Formats: sequence, C-alpha cells, structure tokens
Amino acid sequence: MNTQTPPNALANVKIPDAAGLAEAASVLMAGGTVAVPTETVYGLAARADRAEAVAGIYRAKGRPDFNPLIVHVRDLAAAEALAVFDARSRALAAAFWPGPLTLVLPRREDAPLAAAVSAGLPTVALRVPAHPVMRALLAAAGLPLAAPSANRSGGVSPTSAAHVAASLGSRANLILDGGRTERGLESTIVAVRPHGGWQILRPGPITEAALAAVLGEASTEQRRGIEADTIEAPGQLASHYAPGKPVRLGAVAAEPGEFLIGFGRVAGAISLSPSGDLAEAAARLYACLHEAAAAPEPCIAVALIPQEGIGVAINDRLRRAAV
Repeated sequence: MNTQTPPNALANVKIPDAAGLAEAASVLMAGGTVAVPTETVYGLAARADRAEAVAGIYRAKGRPDFNPLIVHVRDLAAAEALAVFDARSRALAAAFWPGPLTLVLPRREDAPLAAAVSAGLPTVALRVPAHPVMRALLAAAGLPLAAPSANRSGGVSPTSAAHVAASLGSRANLILDGGRTERGLESTIVAVRPHGGWQILRPGPITEAALAAVLGEASTEQRRGIEADTIEAPGQLASHYAPGKPVRLGAVAAEPGEFLIGFGRVAGAISLSPSGDLAEAAARLYACLHEAAAAPEPCIAVALIPQEGIGVAINDRLRRAAV
C-alpha cells in the first residue's frame, strides 16, 4: 500500500509552466523555499546570498548546521564569481556541466553567499544543473540557489513531487512538480585540491573513471584530503538516506519480516533492475526505498549490487541507509 501524499493534495504543489515558475521565483526572491526537480533528485532551493533564506532550508529539513549545501548556478561564469577555478576545475566544468557533477573549490572572499552554505569551511560546493525546470528557475530568479535534497535530513532522497510532499509537506513554501527525475542519485562531488590532487567526496552518476579521463589518476597521497571526521560536502554523514527501518544488504532471499528489493536474478517484492542494469538501478533506488519504507514489513533487504561503475555510488547510498 502506498501511503505517500498525492502531490495535487497540497495547495503548494505547482506545475512548472510560466505561471508556476514566476510564482516560484517570487517565493525565492522573498526568501522562501521551493522544491524543484533536477536531473538527480528534487532539491529544496533558497537564495544562497541571504542567511535567513538558507536558515529556512535548515528548518524545513531539520538539517545539521555543520553539513554544507550545494549552490546551483546557471553557468561557469556565475560559478567563477563565487569560487576560484584553475585549469583542472575548468576542464571538469567543460566536460560535465551542465550535469550531475558538483565541484568543491576555494570560495572567493567577496563571494555574495551566506556563510551557512559553506558551514564555516573556506570552500564552496558548486553545480550547474541540466534539468530544464531547475535551469528555468535559476534564470527566472536570477540568483545562485542553495539546494540540498528536498526531504527531512537523513531520510531517503526524493525522486518525485509525491516524495517531497510526503516528507516535507507545507514545510516547503512551494513544490514544482516536474515528474520523476532521470538519474535518481545525487551528483558526484569532487574536491579539486590546491596542491594539485583531487578527491571524490561523494560517488555519483559521474564515475571515477570518467573523472580520471579528464584529470588523470590521483595518487593515494593526493586523495587523502582532510581528516575523515570533517564534513566537507553533503552526503558524508555516516547515517544518511535512511528509510526508517533496519536495512540488510547483499540479500539473496527475504527473511521473515523483510521487504526484499531485488536486482538482476534476485527478484524481490520489487526490483531495482530485473535485467541487472546499473543505470536503471540508480534511477530507481530511492523510489524503491520509499516503497519499502511504506510497506508493512518491519525490515528491508536489498540484493547485492556490483561494486563497479555507478554501482559504487549505489552501494555508498545503501551502506549509509543501513547504518
């Protein structure tokens, strides 16, 4: 049984047509929050240049204030007004923007950003999204937008307006219903280090191999980065993406009281991908976790996912969901 709130049951859900986008831009300019689809998951956006607007994100999500936010901008020029780019970061932008790549870079001292988006760090996380609704909203608002996933902090990320409505409801001032998201996993986050190295802070749709094809392989010393107990980017908390039930990984069959999410030959009550396609599994991951959370079984089991390609990102999310 699906217990999620239908999007049209809430007055704050709008279609992203010209009128809906204009209303959303007005909400943002006034300091409010708007849930908006990206190619990865739905984000809860607020203007990134005002502390009180960013605080609205933290209040709505119940998000720890030490967890940085990703700032979404229209293009590379807008990003360069906020952070210091070098040849390597520009090469990554040229290869993957617009798209599901977030760059963690040194923040410009004069960047017009609220301090809270960086959570006290000297860096800022930037992305140029590809989704037409998010791009249209960025153009309409004319502002950089801080936008973490549009769900309560630590919970399963939303890939539809129904997921947002069920998690946040009226805590989001407005929800733009742009249908289901395509990628289904949050962006890959890469820190480009001043000393010449680079480090994946959160796996995502853009794989390590794709990044290395642009930057070259990074040495172990270059990957080491800062201390592991420092939260440098979203999604680094040990417990995250949690469906609110115990999760068992690597399952081949359901045990009593378990809702099994299958993959490949492991069928399950639902499947991430019956054909074993990792891209399909990534796109369906959060929808399956939402369905498992709403199921009557008190526990969740998930079939084994290969640790290769985008499977690395899928397993990263599943491990954090299972903590």
